Amino acid sequence: MTEPLYNDFGTWIRKQFPYRVQKISVNAGFSCPNRDGRIGVGGCVYCDNRTFNPSYCAHHQSITEQLEEGKRFFARKYPEMKYLAYFQAYTNTYAPIDQLRTLYEEALQVEDVVGLVIATRPDCMSDELLDYLEELNKRTFLIVEYGIESANDETLLRINRGHTFECSRQAVIKTHERGILVGGHVILGLPGEDSQECLRQAPIISSLPLDILKIHQMQIIRDTPLAKEYLREPFHVFSVEEYVDLVVRYISLLRKDLVLERFVSQSPADLLIAPKWGLKNHEFTALVRKRLMEMR
Repeated sequence: MTEPLYNDFGTWIRKQFPYRVQKISVNAGFSCPNRDGRIGVGGCVYCDNRTFNPSYCAHHQSITEQLEEGKRFFARKYPEMKYLAYFQAYTNTYAPIDQLRTLYEEALQVEDVVGLVIATRPDCMSDELLDYLEELNKRTFLIVEYGIESANDETLLRINRGHTFECSRQAVIKTHERGILVGGHVILGLPGEDSQECLRQAPIISSLPLDILKIHQMQIIRDTPLAKEYLREPFHVFSVEEYVDLVVRYISLLRKDLVLERFVSQSPADLLIAPKWGLKNHEFTALVRKRLMEMR
């Protein structure tokens, strides 16, 4: 039997359930502490949540309404699908615990929703909330996904992230110790980080007790602080060929049991300034897989 090229999320998630599951993004109307002034303003320099909020995901609708609309969107293709409610936009633990509990429990009451994925920042996870999530994890499928972005504190300061890498490390460790599945998100090609710096960080990220890792390319999104800087004084962004090479080398430095969910993000064309590769996510993944096959 041929060894898999890497531990891919699609194969892994199919082993977790006896049926097909699909994430449905929901926008619960949260903010972030580096947006509302608690630790900073303006948010991360690259961030515009419109780049990953699908059309059915609108915060003026209730959680139930968003999930039902998402179900209708996906049911056309897979009528027997079950769903994970994906709290994705902004920081989805940035509210009083009673409010969070109400939102999460509402999502789980929706028919055919069989679990939660909660995206958040490592500086927005209290011990009290971990107590609740530990209990929740015993009765439903749960992934907590942390935006780590970089293991370089200078970079984190540069992008107005508002926390250190040590903060990320501690949040991941504490969540893992509760028996909760932990996901992480990193961006390759952040300002000041070339290929060598990205590769230097790979073993550091891999040393964390993460179950799942998302890897994305740096994107310059219209009307963000980073876009204004880029238009004023353009800096290097990876070409497709450079990024394929980087991802393949990055993967080689990660532990084999780490589940890799994705390698790229695809922003709406009208918001994306660079890099404009003209590839869909699955097309880029195919390029990575082809390169990995060639290296065997």
